[in-house]
Amino acid sequence: MEFLQSLLIIFGVSAVVVFVLGRMRVPSIVGFLVAGIILGPHGFRLIDNIHSVELLAEIGVILLMFTIGLEFSLKNLLLLRSAVFGGGSLQVLLTITLVTLLSYSLFQPQLNVSVFYGFLVALSSTAIVLKLLMDRAEINAPQGRMSVGILVFQDLCVVPFMLLLPVLAGNGGGFGAVVTSMAKALFVIGIVLLSSRWGVPHVLHEVVKSKSRELFVITIILLCLGTAFLTYRLGLSLALGAFLAGIVISESEYASQAVADILPFKESFSGLFFISVGMLMDLDFFRGHFVTVVSAVLLITSVKLIAAVAAISALTLSVRHALQTGFYLSQIGEFSFVLALAGRAQGLMTDAVYQVFLSSAVLTMMLTPFMITAASPVSEWCASRTALRRLEKSRKRTLQHGQEEKRTGHVIIIGFGVNGRNVARVLKESAIPYVVLEFNSTTVRKLRRKGEPICYGDGTSIEILHKLQVQTARILVVAISDAAATRRIVQIARKENPALHILVRTRFVAETDDLMRVGADEVIPEEFETSIEISSRVLHQYHVPWNIIMEKIEDIRRDSYHVLRTVSLPPAKPLAAREKLLADIDTESYLVKKGAPVAGYSIRELHFRTATGCTIIAVQREEQVFQNPHPDFTLKEGDSILFIGRREDITRALGYFESDSVLSAKYL
Repeated sequence: MEFLQSLLIIFGVSAVVVFVLGRMRVPSIVGFLVAGIILGPHGFRLIDNIHSVELLAEIGVILLMFTIGLEFSLKNLLLLRSAVFGGGSLQVLLTITLVTLLSYSLFQPQLNVSVFYGFLVALSSTAIVLKLLMDRAEINAPQGRMSVGILVFQDLCVVPFMLLLPVLAGNGGGFGAVVTSMAKALFVIGIVLLSSRWGVPHVLHEVVKSKSRELFVITIILLCLGTAFLTYRLGLSLALGAFLAGIVISESEYASQAVADILPFKESFSGLFFISVGMLMDLDFFRGHFVTVVSAVLLITSVKLIAAVAAISALTLSVRHALQTGFYLSQIGEFSFVLALAGRAQGLMTDAVYQVFLSSAVLTMMLTPFMITAASPVSEWCASRTALRRLEKSRKRTLQHGQEEKRTGHVIIIGFGVNGRNVARVLKESAIPYVVLEFNSTTVRKLRRKGEPICYGDGTSIEILHKLQVQTARILVVAISDAAATRRIVQIARKENPALHILVRTRFVAETDDLMRVGADEVIPEEFETSIEISSRVLHQYHVPWNIIMEKIEDIRRDSYHVLRTVSLPPAKPLAAREKLLADIDTESYLVKKGAPVAGYSIRELHFRTATGCTIIAVQREEQVFQNPHPDFTLKEGDSILFIGRREDITRALGYFESDSVLSAKYL
């Protein structure tokens, strides 16, 4: 009963705090941390059984890391390998080096203790940053991908850090012991990952065949907790085991269902984790050592920001995105608490230093949502300073060499992901001049060798847009995942070329109004257009006539999407000679609605084949189907016409059905 009472108090207080702070637009994570401070032994002492809360919080971290592993499969990790191994290793090494030098020279003249402090500061909060990135839909943005990659590497570093603690403390275990432990860790990781290819998919397949959702959920939880426990028993961390379990299941076709089933548990338990972190903060100690704690917070965030920016800039990411990523990673991580406890037990940290670390760590976590909110405007301002602009220009000069030819009436494509590539392919096939802007230097080098008109740079820079000759361009297509950068690009482009037609791809309908307000002509939200495309394809599979599908789509746009306007496409240019030889045959259907121009005419009177190039192959009237109808067959309201032809002829036929041309066809 005491445990149930504690849970009731925790959820009740945290719900009130999160609600009140939410009305003040304060992120929920800060609300959970504040609730923990209120509930904890250093606040109002509403919770006595703190050990039980910490146990639930540890389960929350396990589930959180498990869901992260589910969402980042081996394939995704390989795509992030430059961020994971390049950016991650540089960021961790630079942070440890800077903290070690500062600590050794200013505070602690013991090298082993200074290195230990570097371990603590090098880690950032995977739980907080990933949650905020998902809430802000920035996982796929440049700063989001880089942050995720570095966070994954930091989590992997927990293992060697823990193994090195006895060595730093001088409590036994030399270089050979560390190498042995690392080899054991790599062996365990290899065994777990290999099981993703054989054992786990087979087990899940058999479980799914039982058609028992309860059994599926139990199996998923068993794999998560079982792998975490196994790695823990072998000397590794619980969180790493859970992360590996998630990666194992992510390689199967049941990963999406696993995420859906585990997500409610993760959200509840991860909230308890943040509450338990808040309980660690001693308000009396904070008040008594206010200057020391605040100084530590400023020093930690500054060192982490400098190290992250230096590491990420070395990977040729733009200065603006490097600064944003640095802000995202500027807090202390949850695994640093585990290291701190172990280090204090090994004698590497005094109680006073431990309290300073706890207070400053909790404060950096509480500041993280505000740091991330401020990251975009601050990074834009910093990137516009003269020194940083010169640094960025020196990097871009080599990548932009040879892209200075005069252009006019061209299309500018910013972002060369899936959308940008498809637009470029269509423009190339249509012989329309275009130029692409992309900040991924590897992509730029690779595609330039293939003859693609592509430049390296950040579209928020007015100099870069001038280099792309935005003043003489006809259309600008913005297809990047960074919402703040997209707004900035639209603002600059509209100011530089008022006649420019600006098309923007965004992720959410909610962003449409802001983009239209700053100057976009048309905004295409992915979530909305995807829903329309899915709807139209579903209806097409049920052989709903084309004009009815178009009518329903227009109803959706008119009712729920009034901001967008229907785009009228210019007449297609004649196809190349080789393309005319392609037999592009397709079928389509048309419903003769009440008052339709074709009602009452025979097929002969319509001169349908002569006018359109298509052939009517069937007509459905109520339950009866007339195959290959006779030319004298008269069409009536309610008939469904099935016809065949080339795609361009089908388009002409659909327009012919709706036009007044059929009224005069009878007299041809």
